Amino acid sequence: MGVGKTTVGRVLADRLGTTFRDTDDDIVATAGKEIPELFIDEGEPHFRELERQAVRTAVAEHTGVLALGGGAVMDEGTRALLSGRPVVFLEMGVAEAVRRTGLDAPRPLLAVNPRQRWRELMEQRRPLYTEVARAVVATEGRPPEDVADAVLDALELKKA
Repeated sequence: MGVGKTTVGRVLADRLGTTFRDTDDDIVATAGKEIPELFIDEGEPHFRELERQAVRTAVAEHTGVLALGGGAVMDEGTRALLSGRPVVFLEMGVAEAVRRTGLDAPRPLLAVNPRQRWRELMEQRRPLYTEVARAVVATEGRPPEDVADAVLDALELKKA
């Protein structure tokens, strides 16, 4: 959360001369409501099912840069879909995460004690991120353009 997946993804797609897609946007379009509303109105399990469907569809249909929500890797089927693909884990430290997401940002999983909750989520998710990632790129203290360049280098891709 807050690592810059969407911003970096757009820069990366531009540099590669391809399209960008974010599964969170797909979920919002399908559900007709924003993700925080989905969590409140329908609950996290419903959101996760929409997320699984959005990832399956996007991986099958989209050939450009794809950003997945931070919790997508919790699903075993999603991890299997990502296996062998050029996946990059964008990482940052907790202080930077709290600074970027803010204490009042509409992030349902960080609603109570965001610093502690972020740490807990990362403890659960980091092994899964690294399981599916071909490369890990740090974002802390770097502008999105530099992060995109690091992703290109890590994946040995050429700019368009």
